[in-house]
Amino acid sequence: MSTHPDIGAGRLPAEAIEAGFGDLHPALDRNEARVASERCLFCYDAPCIQACPTGIDIPLFIRQIMADNPQGAAKTILDANIFGGMCARVCPTETLCEEACVRMAEGKPVEIGRLQRYATDALFSAGRQLYRQGPATGARVAVVGAGPAGLSCAHKLATLGHAVDVYEAREKAGGLNEHGIAAYKATENFAQREVDWILGVGGITVHHGKRLGRDVTLASLASEYDAVFLGLGLQAVNALGVDEAGLANIEDAVAFIERLRQTPDLETLPIGRRVIVVGGGMTAIDAAVQAKKLGAEEVTLVYRRGADAMPASRYEQEVALTNGVVIRHFARPYAVQGEGGVLSSVLFMRTALEGGKLVDTGETFALPADQLFKAIGQVFLPTDVADESAVLEMDGPKIRVDAERRTSLPKVWAGGDCIAGGSDLTVVAVEDGKQAALSIDRALAARMPLAAE
Repeated sequence: MSTHPDIGAGRLPAEAIEAGFGDLHPALDRNEARVASERCLFCYDAPCIQACPTGIDIPLFIRQIMADNPQGAAKTILDANIFGGMCARVCPTETLCEEACVRMAEGKPVEIGRLQRYATDALFSAGRQLYRQGPATGARVAVVGAGPAGLSCAHKLATLGHAVDVYEAREKAGGLNEHGIAAYKATENFAQREVDWILGVGGITVHHGKRLGRDVTLASLASEYDAVFLGLGLQAVNALGVDEAGLANIEDAVAFIERLRQTPDLETLPIGRRVIVVGGGMTAIDAAVQAKKLGAEEVTLVYRRGADAMPASRYEQEVALTNGVVIRHFARPYAVQGEGGVLSSVLFMRTALEGGKLVDTGETFALPADQLFKAIGQVFLPTDVADESAVLEMDGPKIRVDAERRTSLPKVWAGGDCIAGGSDLTVVAVEDGKQAALSIDRALAARMPLAAE
């Protein structure tokens, strides 16, 4: 993206920006956690456990908090979800475990996410390491991608005694937790502190700047290692579908969020006065809210369907609205206009549902803008796994896997956003990595019974 030098001329002062990027929800203190934990009914066959993709024993860890044993609660959480700290911050608990809570009948579920954060924060603050590499099996596994899926797989494999090499294209590990989550959801460099703690298990070596298809190939990894796990994530953003005319200040929202996360002095980050975000998912919400917190005077999020169809939860939509973001529904961009090579407005076509199908109404309107963020979904690039010597079966544009996350190649597993049917949730990627690691371990034990004993 090219940026016009005048952008950001009316920014907030540095102290106001810093205040705006504080915790979205301040952590619970000891007394608040005790009170919150006492609301749990400790249900038999608890529905909250069934709603958690990683199967955390939620009633157990809440009971441990109630007994003033937060570090014990953290172990219960982390045994099931090694990214339990970050998931406590970014997981949409309002549509998962908390929505399943029987207390929802009262309109106020148990605050499972905040209690999970209370427990994991207590452990990390104490500097305790719960896990160590298991007795060496002699097996070597390659993991491609140091995001939630890849590091979850690597960590579990290490505890089982396998040596793991992680190949990561970026210079920092963490995947979307580090590069794609709103800054106000992961304050105080938490994402990297959690990654460092996970790697503290031992037995995992991360090779940065190594991209599959460019620096290493699938065939070479499959020949060199006993097993391979692909946690590639999504590498590209869907096109806006309009001629951008080479105008400055039009950018992918994912790139904006990543740049914000990696910029130490937020007051130096350019932001427009009138910002438009196109999209309806979590990335769109994150980009819009962060633009407002950086000092944009007007931020408008435009989505082609209604509020109920937005991928972002109702809670996230409320976060945007309470931060001053305007959300407009049933409109899509069809053109952009500029002056002197710089974006000046975005033209929209109104849409409507007819017989369940989205159609254009023919009515148009324009919104003035000096910055536009595109947040209309990310895509997997099959070219990254294209290898004549190791051909993976695809299901549409993504990798086909079975219930154990096995691909069509006998030594290759995959998980996270890159697999068919995969979810964009961190917690689902973590479970994919964990289940793939257990499957890999079973396969290696069958091939090498002496090494596994």
